[in-house]
Amino acid sequence: MPDIVIAFFALGLLAGLVKSDLKVPPAIYETLSILLMLTLGLKGGMALHGHTQNLVITELLAVVALGFIIPLALYPVLTRLVRIGHTDAISIAAHYGSVSAGTFAVVMAMVEKSGLILRPETTLYLVLLELPAIVVMLWLHRYLSAKKAIESSPKNETQSSVLHEALTSRGVVLLVGGVVIGWLYGPTGLAPLTPVLLGGFKTLLALFLLEMGLVTAKVCLPLPLQQWRLLVFAAVTPFVLAWCGIAVGLWLDLPSGSILVLAALSASASYIAAPAAIRAAIPEANIGLAMLASLGITFPVNVLIGLPLYQHWVMLITA
Repeated sequence: MPDIVIAFFALGLLAGLVKSDLKVPPAIYETLSILLMLTLGLKGGMALHGHTQNLVITELLAVVALGFIIPLALYPVLTRLVRIGHTDAISIAAHYGSVSAGTFAVVMAMVEKSGLILRPETTLYLVLLELPAIVVMLWLHRYLSAKKAIESSPKNETQSSVLHEALTSRGVVLLVGGVVIGWLYGPTGLAPLTPVLLGGFKTLLALFLLEMGLVTAKVCLPLPLQQWRLLVFAAVTPFVLAWCGIAVGLWLDLPSGSILVLAALSASASYIAAPAAIRAAIPEANIGLAMLASLGITFPVNVLIGLPLYQHWVMLITA
């Protein structure tokens, strides 16, 4: 049986497909997303507590490099094979180079349930992979439209604004802040919060995925078959990118749990940080296409099919 939290995603998806009146109030969803990202940061910081001296810089740099390489590799695929315009190709590549906090939460729950070994810094992968793709693809957009951009606004001011948007987004602030707090205080200092936040992590995740199922159904109805190339891309790409994460994990000689997390993050696509950054910096980009691909296709493919398969691959390779 898949993890119980996946059943809640399936329930939300089914409710949305049959057009049920089930809905999660926006205020509740906002609260859930805040608590979920903060809890993920705290868990990562607690894992780092007392182990900072063991951080491997080459490992962290390799993860950051993966965040730059993936979107740059996907951009020509999107323009030549999927046949979409340069602006939308940049937008979608940024979404797929960035990562999904929801997928990360699910794979961390899987790793914990399976008892796989994690390096303390594994939680940092989420933060390290979220920003590079957004920054590099926004730079590419600036580069491809340099003349128009220079005429409309000073280059340095625009780049500074983009970087500020990326670094101060809600997800980054909560994740980084949670990591720092968890690292400083450790399990003992966070003991008063442990029953509510850490003990209730799966409950938060289940309710979050229920809403994600509802949103996925809304994005996919009706399914735009005229975008069949993009739909195929969104369904196939996660399995290819997962092998990129596995390859990097094996090269770094990571334990099986860390490899699985890196594979899952590599295979995921952002539907929180990237849309906000792209919408602000490239208003002409069709965010609906990116959300259709990342949330409508890739997220359910990963949660329902991909993650168990990635775990099977990792266990076979590391056995």
